[in-house]
Amino acid sequence: MGDPRGGRTPDLLNALQGIAIGILLAALGSQVLRKAIFGLGALDPVTFLGVTLLLLAVSALACWLPARRAAQVDPIEALRTE
Repeated sequence: MGDPRGGRTPDLLNALQGIAIGILLAALGSQVLRKAIFGLGALDPVTFLGVTLLLLAVSALACWLPARRAAQVDPIEALRTE
């Protein structure tokens, strides 16, 4: 359910761990596929950085939107409807 202080830090930490593991696997996989990648180097830093930032932005949005929506709900009303 996230951080009890109101943030979604554990979710973002999980996303960062996944991105780190993904970068490692992508670096290894790009060496295998380097002949099929035309116009890019096997370890093109701009591509790696761009994809990493895109995934981080999507992960942050996926953590923030539900937290923002839940923060707008009155807790008493939510408990009454259950």
